[in-house]
Amino acid sequence: MKTYYETRYASSPQAVKQYDTTQLRDEFLIDNLMKEDQLVLVYTHYDRYIAGSAVPLSPIKLETIDPLKSNYFLERREIGIINVGGNGSVEVDGKVYQLTLKDALYIGSGNKDVIFKSDDKNNPAKFYINSAPAHRNYPTKKVSKSEANKIELGSLETANHRTVNQMIIGGIVDTCQLQMGMTELKTGSVWNTMPAHVHDRRMEVYYYLDIPQDQAVCHFMGQPQETRHIWMQNHQAVISPPWSIHSGSGTSNYTFIWGMAGENLDYGDMDVAKITELK
Repeated sequence: MKTYYETRYASSPQAVKQYDTTQLRDEFLIDNLMKEDQLVLVYTHYDRYIAGSAVPLSPIKLETIDPLKSNYFLERREIGIINVGGNGSVEVDGKVYQLTLKDALYIGSGNKDVIFKSDDKNNPAKFYINSAPAHRNYPTKKVSKSEANKIELGSLETANHRTVNQMIIGGIVDTCQLQMGMTELKTGSVWNTMPAHVHDRRMEVYYYLDIPQDQAVCHFMGQPQETRHIWMQNHQAVISPPWSIHSGSGTSNYTFIWGMAGENLDYGDMDVAKITELK
């Protein structure tokens, strides 16, 4: 069996105030990604979003899972994929898309056969996956890192100098609601998404990578006046509800992939929380 999936249910901010460390991690942390020769999927009831991974030593087919009640995975869904490992390919209804390190691929709904492959099983591709419900089909499109829309934010003085690579986003790829990109922190910077914000019209998932060995990232979540934190390791993801901030600080610089879905595709649609008002 190459497909593993689990379901996560939504939690209210009032309930999360009472969670201890274990329950907080059980509800929001995804710590089983990048299992070799396995498709791992986490289905969350926040906007019916799915986050997961595929690390093919031999070809892995994107199979439907029971919560979708569909004949095939993309019958009523769209998907975004970013390769964070060795060279590989994704075959979509017979057409092959080569993905090198940090290349992205968007696949629209209605595509029946999606197969993940690695060029070299000794250095396998590591496909990070996000998926959201879709009401119509948009064309499949590859976006390399060099083709991303790049935004420079922050500064070394405030320890948050970073490059935002917008990849699967309006103006680059047509989607129903899925958006994905990758933020890379400069050497000497550790804070991401600071000042923090919330966007009640969409949820988000953060996936952390490029964390050096023996280092970690502390991810902050919760309402701006009732924050919590989760310590995270390389290749782990965290679910961010619409009512929650999503920010992090590492013991070194790192990279994270952000993915989101909801009713609003405006990237700037957010309510900023002032740093001095966080609690």
